[in-house]
Formats: sequence, structure tokens, C-alpha cells
Amino acid sequence: MSGPEVITFGCRLNAYESEVIRVRAKEAGLADAVVLNTCAVTAEAVRQARQTIRRVRRERPAARLIVTGCAAQIDPAAFAAMGEVDQVLGNAEKLEASAYRAARRVSVADIFSVHEAAAPVLALDTARARASVEVQNGCDHRCTFCVIPFGRGVSRSVPAGPVVDAIRRLSTEGCREAVLTGVDLTSWGADLPGAPTLGGLVRRILRLAPDLPRLRLSSIDVAEIDEELIACFADEPRLMPYLHLSLQSGDDMILKRMKRRHGRDQALALIQAVRRVRPDTAFGADLIAGFPTETEAMFERTLEVIKEADLAYLHVFPFSPRVGTPAACMPQVDKARVKARAARLREAGAAAIRRHLDRQIGRTIVGLVERPGRARAPDFTEVLFEGASPAGALVPVVVSGHDGARAIGVLA
Repeated sequence: MSGPEVITFGCRLNAYESEVIRVRAKEAGLADAVVLNTCAVTAEAVRQARQTIRRVRRERPAARLIVTGCAAQIDPAAFAAMGEVDQVLGNAEKLEASAYRAARRVSVADIFSVHEAAAPVLALDTARARASVEVQNGCDHRCTFCVIPFGRGVSRSVPAGPVVDAIRRLSTEGCREAVLTGVDLTSWGADLPGAPTLGGLVRRILRLAPDLPRLRLSSIDVAEIDEELIACFADEPRLMPYLHLSLQSGDDMILKRMKRRHGRDQALALIQAVRRVRPDTAFGADLIAGFPTETEAMFERTLEVIKEADLAYLHVFPFSPRVGTPAACMPQVDKARVKARAARLREAGAAAIRRHLDRQIGRTIVGLVERPGRARAPDFTEVLFEGASPAGALVPVVVSGHDGARAIGVLA
């Protein structure tokens, strides 16, 4: 029996959990079902989820339609009120096979009552030989624009032992790259005995899983990175030289109003510290355009930090007020101006990736083949290449040019 279809919205952690959902829903015996794993990071994400629900119902009138994820956790009543929906599950329930068997139409517990992280469920993507491993969930911070803590609950860490065991198993099954994921990844360990750090976890994984060729980190918080993690970049070549920063703005006043715990100088100092020990490290960043009270001068500071930090990749979010957050009550920037600033940030992002790609020309990089003719470099550069090589192989590619978004080369 084939399992249900799972439609994923949002972050890498949601993508990982969608693999767990497939396992659990199949264990529950679901066949003709569609599970929508929603995101709540912006109002637009919620709108897209509702739009997709209606489309899926039109296309699959007989299917059982289940809605879960952060949007469902935060506002289950809104999804339960949709006639297209058969069942609503919370973020804790979606990881349990019993929830899919239950007759209850809405099963959404108080997420703040969950104090232990679920053990990793192995979900190797055989097409790319890459696997994400959830090591942390939840968030104890309260950024003024963010509803995610209300969808994910308190910060909770998977102990190092189960994480290492999971990655060792993956490596024996052909995994070439493991990606550590979490809602607030750099807070890993704060709730565990002895308060171990993410750097210590990375060191332990690489020591106890010697057959794993590559380890990668997902998004990190500038304010929480530890010295041991920086040391890992210096002397652990299997730790991939790419960091995606939850930066959000380049202006200190806006960062303060966002209730972020870092300033502009702290972010730049972190980037310099990592590049000092690992010069080939590339950086990406999340940036919000048009946060309440943002003036043109403040916005220009964010544009400037892209070049100053030499960022390679940007995830740009036009500010979207979320009901119940402090930022929704602040003086708003005109919507047209927000849209225009987001467009300018995306233009700056396109220029940033071109600068990054220009520097790759003439280099020989070792890429992980994701599918025929496409590979991912250690610094996250996507590479198109000529020549035959199977998915999951690590291959040397000589970069000869780029198309503005991806490097282009041939097998060495």
C-alpha cells in the first residue's frame, strides 16, 4: 500500500517532519489521503495553505484531507471551519501514528506542554543521498514579529546520543551529507544536563561518525553561536563552509524593535571570525523588508550590510503583520513601500549571488550530485555540470562560468 501524499510549506524543519508524517501516516494505514504540513511564518504563508486546501479538494474530492503544521497549531478553529478539511492535527500530534487513526476531527494539544523533543526519525533522500536530522524544536525567544513559538512551543533538544546514532545509521545506508535542523538550532543543548553546546554536538558527530563525508548546519542565530562551533570550522573539513544567518535587518534600531538579541556589529564580527579561520565560508541571511517604523535610512543600512558582510544568498520577506504580535501594533510602513523595498532587496540578492559565482570561475569544487547534471558545492553553490554521474556521488567539477544563479562546469 502506498502512503499518503504530503504537501509541505515553509522551512527545512517542516520538510524533515513531512518525511516523518509519511512514515507515521503509513503506519496508521492511510492510503487515499493528503496531508498539508502548513507554515505560519507570514500571513501570505497561511493564505497559500488555505488556497491549496481548496485546490486539493477540487482535484481529490474523495481523498481524506488532513491539515497540520504551524498554521494549524496556532489557529486550528480556522482550518476546522473549512468544509474541505477532514481532520486538523497539531505539531505534536502529527508525529504520532495514533493521531491519524483517531476519530477526533481536531486533535491539537497545548504545544507549550511539550517539553521533550521527539527522537530523530531517519528520512534519507535516496535521490540525493542527503538527510535532514531534527536535533532541536521550539523557541524560547519572543521576537516582536514572530508567531512561530506559538506553533512550536518551548525550546527542546534531542540528546547527543540519539542524534549520533541516527547519523551513524544514515551513513551506513549511503548518506553522504547530514543536515542538522531546528527552529532555533544554536540553542541546542541549553535544556539538557550540563548545557552542552551545538559546537560540542558537531564535534561529537564528526568524531563518532567517521564515515559521514559531509555535515551541514541549517539556519543559525547570530547571538547564540559558541566558540566551539567556530573552532569546528577551523579544523573540521567535513563541516560544510556555509552558514545561513537569521539576520533580519542591518539597522540596530530596527533590530532592537524586532527584539533581536544581536546588533549589526555583532553579526559582522561573527562573519569575520568564521572567515578568519575558514576563508572559503559563504553566508546567507534572512532579511525582512518594511518592518514597522523602518525609514528609508534604516532600509539603506540593510542594503549596505549585504555588501559589507559579502553575503551570497538572501531569503527576503516583505513584512507581514501577524495578529497577536507586538509588531502588528506598531506604526506600519505603507504596503506599496514594503513591496518596493522587498523588490530592491531581491535585486541586491541577485547581485550578491552573481558576485559569489564570479569568484567560483576557474575553481575545482567537489559537489554532491543531487540529480543528473546538478550538484551542490560545500559552500552551498548549486553547480550545473556536463558529464554522467549518479545522484549521491561526490564529484570534482571545474567551474567555467555561471548563469547568474548557478555555477556551470564540467567534471574534472
